[in-house]
Amino acid sequence: MMVKAIVIGGAGKMGSRIINFIAASDGIELVGAVERKGHPLLGKDIGEQVGLGTTGVAVDGDLAACIDKGDVVIDFSHHDAVVGHLGIAADHNKAVVIGTTGLTAEEIEKARSLAKKTKVVQAPNMSVGVNVMFKVLADVAGILGDEFDVEIVEAHHNLKKDAPSGTAVKMAQVIAERLGRDLGTDAVYERRGMIGARTKKEIGLQTVRAGDIVGEHTVIFGGIGERLEFIHRAHSRDNFAKGAIRAAKWVVNQNNGYYDMQDVLGLR
Repeated sequence: MMVKAIVIGGAGKMGSRIINFIAASDGIELVGAVERKGHPLLGKDIGEQVGLGTTGVAVDGDLAACIDKGDVVIDFSHHDAVVGHLGIAADHNKAVVIGTTGLTAEEIEKARSLAKKTKVVQAPNMSVGVNVMFKVLADVAGILGDEFDVEIVEAHHNLKKDAPSGTAVKMAQVIAERLGRDLGTDAVYERRGMIGARTKKEIGLQTVRAGDIVGEHTVIFGGIGERLEFIHRAHSRDNFAKGAIRAAKWVVNQNNGYYDMQDVLGLR
């Protein structure tokens, strides 16, 4: 089966890499590219903009105008546009892969509701390595329990708008769930001054923004006399693009529902 894909944000950094990998992948083809209304590339061939030459796929300013061409929509646009895009896809029974970060709790809840009408993969990080790390962190937290302090440090480029990263938050969530903690009360995002001794339930999330760092996440389990550190470093955006394509090819064959990369990779 040839999966027909529409990429939202096709002219952006992530979108252009996804389109390049679609062109190099078996079993999937690009049939649509969408950008915001008023974008200077509207109407132009997306292939010529991302280094592929002529593809015959023009950049569209309206997902609804091209939705019927595709089987799956891959969305790496801004978080406040995701629900609208998902609504259009759900109305046409098209699968969706959401790689946008910074989704609010309300946006995620709306996306979950719309997934009853179609199939959706949503993950803060599409990297295969990061999603394996989610699984490992949950297992390690369950083994170590409350005797080891948990700290998460994430670093990204200086243009990233949300903090902490969605990936760091997800790491904290899977650890907190395994330890029976509540991030609403136990997460610590900043330390300054005379803060006193660290509590046993704290999960620290610290943020670094510098230069062109693609993405680095370090999780520390600190005990007395020893510590474990788990590190994931993204060397380029290509690993996110590859993961998104893997998710797109997987989700079109699923039942309606809300999935993540753990489902795609069979890590449940």
